[in-house]
Amino acid sequence: MNDLFKKHFNEKGFAEPTLIQQKVAEPLRNGESVLGLSPTGSGKTLAFALPLMEKITPGDGTQLLVLSPSQELAIQTTDVFREWAALIGLRVTSITGGANVQRQIERLKKKPEIVVGTPGRVLTLINERRLKVSEIQSLVIDEADELLTGENLEGTRQIEDQLLADVQLSFFSATNDLALDDLEAWFDVHPQVVDVRAEDNTRGHVQHGWIEVPEKMKARILKQLSRVKNFQGLVFFNHVSTMEKTAALLKHEGVDVGKIAGHQVQIDRAAAMRRFKKKELSLLMVTDVAARGLDIDRLPAVINYDIPHNATIYTHRVGRTGRMGQDGYVISLGNDHDIRDLRKMIKELGIEAEKLAIQNRKIILASEYVEAPKAPSIKATLTKKSAPEQKSQAGAKAPKNSKAKSQKQFDNPPATPKKKGKKKHSKRKGMRRVKKEL
Repeated sequence: MNDLFKKHFNEKGFAEPTLIQQKVAEPLRNGESVLGLSPTGSGKTLAFALPLMEKITPGDGTQLLVLSPSQELAIQTTDVFREWAALIGLRVTSITGGANVQRQIERLKKKPEIVVGTPGRVLTLINERRLKVSEIQSLVIDEADELLTGENLEGTRQIEDQLLADVQLSFFSATNDLALDDLEAWFDVHPQVVDVRAEDNTRGHVQHGWIEVPEKMKARILKQLSRVKNFQGLVFFNHVSTMEKTAALLKHEGVDVGKIAGHQVQIDRAAAMRRFKKKELSLLMVTDVAARGLDIDRLPAVINYDIPHNATIYTHRVGRTGRMGQDGYVISLGNDHDIRDLRKMIKELGIEAEKLAIQNRKIILASEYVEAPKAPSIKATLTKKSAPEQKSQAGAKAPKNSKAKSQKQFDNPPATPKKKGKKKHSKRKGMRRVKKEL
């Protein structure tokens, strides 16, 4: 490691590089193409950033290009690079969709040595000849399992096609959904595989669990969670429409909640992330793409408002908590059918989960939940008599002749009073009959 990097590394309190950082450093310095696989939160960004920056020559134009699947991850990666690049006189810029393209073009005119961006905006600026690629020596495809699917795959391949034939390629991911044969077919490369997932021990203790709840009651559970002491949660949704509706409902209920969605402008997304990191928001609602790779320091919990579609998505979601040795919760919400699907899914991952509950503003195991004593009904309270009162009434003498009088009233109930109107009516009818006879 560069001496300046080593000094800063120690100043930040890092004892030693993580396993993935140790294993990929030498191959990357030597210009080899690498497929790095390690758990979320194990320091993958520094794993490729530090050795690749050591190869860059200041002032020779853009030499390193990093692709990220989302604006948030691209900005986060840019911040990491800037911190370390400043130590050796390198410039870094980000070019992402949703941001002011003219400002990005102006920054590219300064010929930054490192560019971090999302595929769509990067490809656009390459095609417009705003981003010069003739000096790029290395291309990093971060969160590769996301970038090498669907539309992202086509955009990434088009970008790689315009780089030098011998460009160094690096792929990094937390899941092994990438087939080496596919990488060879798409990019004409056979990377060295560095897989440390089984050996890595950077993950803290994460309690996986679920709360069984009908769909219409999920927002109420989120409100209860927001009131747990020192609680913050990244809430994952499968559909933006559900996220928007839930966010509006919780805001109306007075819950401090933010959201990150693809249709938002970059400034709003950045503001929500900034407030969440400052702990001004208890809940941040996101979709899978928007939250991919996000690093939020000491995040207490991940909440699956909707059960993820597969084990790979579950792995990426839960990786937002328990990072770098910190503890955390993963709480999934759903009805009986949802929970059955969830338990099958996490069983494939070798993860154990338990039923959870919320009581007294604490998250507890459902087996520890204590039912509150039921308050007596008003009727029971009024009819129940104390022992002294009953004894006093039993010893009291009944009034004289009360029994006989009571029996007489029961045997001869008072007659129903006759209505005067009917009596008069009968009399008149009788008079009419008499007149007729006369």
